[in-house]
Amino acid sequence: MSTLQVSAQKQLRQFVEQIERLEEEKKQLASDVRDKYLEAKAVGFDVKALRQIVRLRKKSQSERLEEESVLEVYMHALGMLDDDGTREATADAMIAAE
Repeated sequence: MSTLQVSAQKQLRQFVEQIERLEEEKKQLASDVRDKYLEAKAVGFDVKALRQIVRLRKKSQSERLEEESVLEVYMHALGMLDDDGTREATADAMIAAE
């Protein structure tokens, strides 16, 4: 088994320690996000809807429109749209559950 030079060992240790710190920060941020959703729920907001809004805001308008278009085609194919193209209540519930 070969060994690393002292400088490579130090560099490796630094990378590992930095990654560990970042993982700890990520864990703390995830906890903060959970707390914020709980806070929103406590004042009456729907957490599923909030999560969907956050997810949608990450996308461009064209990405959202394309996704909605594909969803509408699939829902129509599955009989989940009325004849006039409006969604049934089950479709709205499905979207909200995402």
